[in-house]
Amino acid sequence: MAKANPLQEQLLKAGLVKKSQVSQAAREQVKARRGKAPQAPTDSQRDAERLRVEKAERDRAIEAERKEKNRQQELQAQVRQIIESNRVKREGESEYRFNDGTRIRTLLVNETLRRQLAAGSLVIVRLGEGVELVPRPAADKIRERDASAIVVDNGKDRGASTEPSTGNADDDAYYAQFQVPDDLIW
Repeated sequence: MAKANPLQEQLLKAGLVKKSQVSQAAREQVKARRGKAPQAPTDSQRDAERLRVEKAERDRAIEAERKEKNRQQELQAQVRQIIESNRVKREGESEYRFNDGTRIRTLLVNETLRRQLAAGSLVIVRLGEGVELVPRPAADKIRERDASAIVVDNGKDRGASTEPSTGNADDDAYYAQFQVPDDLIW
């Protein structure tokens, strides 16, 4: 029990209060002295809390960016591994030309490889600065990870028209009746 102050002792001796009331008042005084009541935060405490919250948000954003970068690097490594393990040996003397963005590139292939490219069973994919031939199942795995690695895929969605439009619907309708072979040699 906390020590009672002289006023409480006098009130107790006079019989004006009971011993339980004195001890209750003493406990309340001790609690008040220990600072159990919440204090209002000062300006510096509010500023420190605001800075801590802002730093936590920045750290979360930086961590999310780092994780996304690592995920992209992991996907690129998987694509490279798929290409290197499934590439088809290129051989032949016949030139196969294809568009690579704004450039026209050439591969030397034989007639078997040319037919497979035209049929869509082989796909041309980008590996670093060069290109490689991979079979369709490997190309599907590559497309799931990075569709931009696929350069030429003659077997994808043959129903959709990927031909550029001339802007004149009448001309497009007229020329639609003519078939252009996929294996056209330039």
